Amino acid sequence: MTSLLDVAEMLKDARRDARLSQVAIADRAGVSRSTVARMETMARGDMSVSALVRLLEAAGYDLKLVKTGHQRTVEDILAEQRCGVA
Repeated sequence: MTSLLDVAEMLKDARRDARLSQVAIADRAGVSRSTVARMETMARGDMSVSALVRLLEAAGYDLKLVKTGHQRTVEDILAEQRCGVA
C-alpha cells in the first residue's frame, strides 16, 4: 500500500514535472502556498483529499484507484463491465 509520505512525494514530483512552483500550483488549484508546502512535506501528518485532487489537476494529473497488483484502474474495469468485456 502507498503511504501518505509516498503520496506527498508523488505530489511534489507531479508539480515539478509540470514545472510549477509551489506558488503557481497553489494559484491554479485555489489553495495557499503553505497548503502545498504542508502537503508535500506531510508537516501535519495528514492531507486534504479535496486539496490533493485540485493540486493534481492543476499539475495535469488525475487521481485514480488501481487495485493492488493491477495496472487497470477501477474506472477501466467498470467500463469493461458496462461494455460486456470479461
